Amino acid sequence: MDPASQDINLNSPNKGLGVDRTDSLSDVPVEGAMGNPANPPPPGLTEEEVEELRTELTKVEEEINTLRQVLCAKERHAAELKRKLGLNPLNELRQNLTRSWQDVQTSNAYKKTQETLSQAGQKTTAALSTVSTAISKKIGDMRNSPTFKSFEDKMGNLKYKVVGQRGNGDAVSSPTDTTPTQENPSF
Repeated sequence: MDPASQDINLNSPNKGLGVDRTDSLSDVPVEGAMGNPANPPPPGLTEEEVEELRTELTKVEEEINTLRQVLCAKERHAAELKRKLGLNPLNELRQNLTRSWQDVQTSNAYKKTQETLSQAGQKTTAALSTVSTAISKKIGDMRNSPTFKSFEDKMGNLKYKVVGQRGNGDAVSSPTDTTPTQENPSF
């Protein structure tokens, strides 16, 4: 193999192969090209119409690629501007969440739900107030009953026996009291 005819481009698919540079790939038939008997033109279209459609398709695909490149360039530019302004993805996320929460709060569904829950809360508060009043009344009635009076008297006698003659206002000191006394001065 002649070293002059070797493809020395390392990224080439022909790397190291003896490729004769005088051969042209334009002579090789391309699959799906006109004149290829394996792929006749669709019925109802002439060869000129097919060629015109292929040309238009090629132009549209080129425009799409150009637009993709322009979009990538615009996105890079926008990212650079955001970086210069100190905007980072976390700040953007925070702003998006705030905006979304505001949108939710202004929606009719949210307002109706909030109103319904407010009404339910008011009704629940009223019901609990009624139950609380009823329980308080029952406890008051129970305290005035002869059974409770008898029990209260027995507990009072037990307290008198345990505490002794100290009055109701005198407290029994516990061993864990931390108030300093003469025997236990603070440092």
